[in-house]
Amino acid sequence: ADLFDGIVMAEQRFHGQGFQEGLAEGSHAGLAEGRRSGALHGARVGSEIGCYLGFALTWHSLLQKCTDEKSRKKIRALDSLIGMIQKFPYEDPTYDKLQEDLEKIRGKFKQVCSMLNVQSDFGSGTERSSLTF
Repeated sequence: ADLFDGIVMAEQRFHGQGFQEGLAEGSHAGLAEGRRSGALHGARVGSEIGCYLGFALTWHSLLQKCTDEKSRKKIRALDSLIGMIQKFPYEDPTYDKLQEDLEKIRGKFKQVCSMLNVQSDFGSGTERSSLTF
């Protein structure tokens, strides 16, 4: 009876072994893919935030010598954008409101671009730049 039991139960045993091996291999591959995806997304966010900060600091420096009311409003908006960027927790991937804060920064950036009469997508006509976010 034991001889036939081993033959009959072989399919179930091999199915269970295959499942466990596939699960282990899939978990390993998923972990590696998740790390790659996270690194890529983090690099994109970092690049975007860095671009906004460089843009804001440059315009802030250019407008420092202007004393008219319009320039002071632009400087206040730039200060606000710079402050938002400096408070952004880009080093903490577990931050709950990461996407919300990023959207606020994007909105403020577009507002500043509008005040400065600058295109916010960095495109020139129909040709798009690789710096668009």
